[in-house]
Parts: sequence; structure tokens; C-alpha cells
Amino acid sequence: MSSTKASRRPRPVVAIIFALVVGVVLSASGCAAGGQAFDDLNGALKGRQGVMMTFNEESQLIDRVEGVSFHFSRDTTFDTHDSEGSSNKDSAVVQVSLGSSHIHHVGSTMIFAEAGIVNVTEGLPDTVRLSNTDPGTPWLNNIRHDFQNLWEGKAKTIMIRSQNGTPLAVYAGNAVEIFSSDMPKTTVFRVDGKLLLVYRADYTVYDTDLLDK
Repeated sequence: MSSTKASRRPRPVVAIIFALVVGVVLSASGCAAGGQAFDDLNGALKGRQGVMMTFNEESQLIDRVEGVSFHFSRDTTFDTHDSEGSSNKDSAVVQVSLGSSHIHHVGSTMIFAEAGIVNVTEGLPDTVRLSNTDPGTPWLNNIRHDFQNLWEGKAKTIMIRSQNGTPLAVYAGNAVEIFSSDMPKTTVFRVDGKLLLVYRADYTVYDTDLLDK
């Protein structure tokens, strides 16, 4: 009887480890979510300084707008609605607040780079050829990547192309995080604490150490 009761008792070491893992997950998620939420609030209140550029399919510059108070959002005017009247949040139109004016954009590739982010395109090849023979454990590698993206980011290089695959720009940072956006076809990167917004573009993100090998 005593052995049966003993086998049903929770193992304290396992319970402690489980609690620690849960705590790390929650704190990491909270840190990232809180940081991004603070950035969103900060941007909404006073905007961001930087450059907005749009490009055609050949990666030729269409327009270039500089400002100190950019704020980007989905233009909800163009959202469709379901049978109950709820928004599908599917507008593809980007509304840009700048100073006391607005810009509305849809269709062509757009990049917004906050002041301080450097385009390092010059001197880089149009094509990248990599070979990596390092042994690895994929599931563990994926978990580590996801936690690092939540917590502090990693040195990454972002190669951006137009919608037909023409090389456009390359950005790099020592701490790069990737976030989704409520604007369709838009990815938000935090590059060393600065905002990089990519709309309707092809891109590949490499761990920079892969390019160094």
C-alpha cells in the first residue's frame, strides 16, 4: 500500500522544472509583447522619424518621403464585413499619418526604415550561395530561435526583393526581431531597437553567422 501511495505523489523536481519552464515562457512572451506594445503606443503618440519608399516591380524607386512623425496603420475604411457586421480586418490599404497630413498606399512594394537603420546593399552580391554542414537538432534549434526572437533578437541580415524577385535592399542588425502586423502582407522588424516595415515584398532573413562562413 505504501509503495502505491508513494508512486502517486508528484515528483518535486519535475514539478519545479515544469514551473520554471512555464515561468520563462510567460516572462519571455510578456517581455516581447510588452516591448512591442510600448513601441506601438510610442509610435501612435508621437510618430517615428525615418524614410518611406515605394518601388515598382523592377525595384526602381517611385517615391521617397522623409519625416519625423510617421505612423502606419491599416485603413479600416476598406475592411469587408461578415454577415453579422463584424470586420474581417482585410483592408490592403495602408494609412500613413505624417505631420498634419495623410498618405494612403496600396499595391506596390513599400519600405519604411526608421532613422538609424542602414541599408547595406552596396557591395553585396545579387545572389547568395550558402553551404552549411554543422550538425544540429531541428526541434531544439527552432525552440531556441523562437525564444530568442521573443527575448532579445539575434544578428540577422534581411534581403528584400520586389514582388517579381528583383533585389531591392539589404538591412542588418545585431539584434533583429520579427513581428506580424494587422496590415495584410506586412512584416515588421525591430532592428537594434529601430522599426523596419516591409509591405508587399519578397524577402529572406538569414542568421548573419551563416553569411560569415
